[in-house]
Amino acid sequence: MKIKEIIIVEGKDDTAKIRQAVDADTIETNGSAINREIIKQIQHAKDKRGVIIFTDPDYPGERIRHIIDQAVPGCKHAFLTQDKARAKRPHNKSLGIEHATPEAIQEALSVVYELTDIHESDIVKADLVNYGLIGGSKASKRRDRLGELLQIGHTNGKQLLKRLTMFQITKVQFDEAFKQVQQEENNDV
Repeated sequence: MKIKEIIIVEGKDDTAKIRQAVDADTIETNGSAINREIIKQIQHAKDKRGVIIFTDPDYPGERIRHIIDQAVPGCKHAFLTQDKARAKRPHNKSLGIEHATPEAIQEALSVVYELTDIHESDIVKADLVNYGLIGGSKASKRRDRLGELLQIGHTNGKQLLKRLTMFQITKVQFDEAFKQVQQEENNDV
């Protein structure tokens, strides 16, 4: 699988793992040490070929994603779930792109989103409450699975509505994904 865009990752281990999965070029942010020079490189890459931000599904990764998205609007985004980014060795609780399988990386890069400034959505906060995605004992697990199905990443309750809107997830897509979440819950009982 060849990727036209340049993939923005956090470090060398991520680049090595990406190259096992796909034929692509990367720019490394060197973790949270992202500086003006790297932002310039990302802007140039976006102007020439486009970029996909593909950071770890944790707080530092989301912070880096936000910094880049603010400095270089119009980037595409790919997300990996925490489960697929978790180290598989016992006693290693690391989380990152470098721990994902090539198949998980290919899947994440096959569905990329471009954030938009459109702030209209037919999904409202009441929908999230009614579906038990905010508050309640199963809310976090439901949000994680919904984020995985819609490929919008891990979110907390406040971030979910914003992310659904930014990625232009329709009410129909949202409802279909949530029906699958419910079916899986019912099958687990």
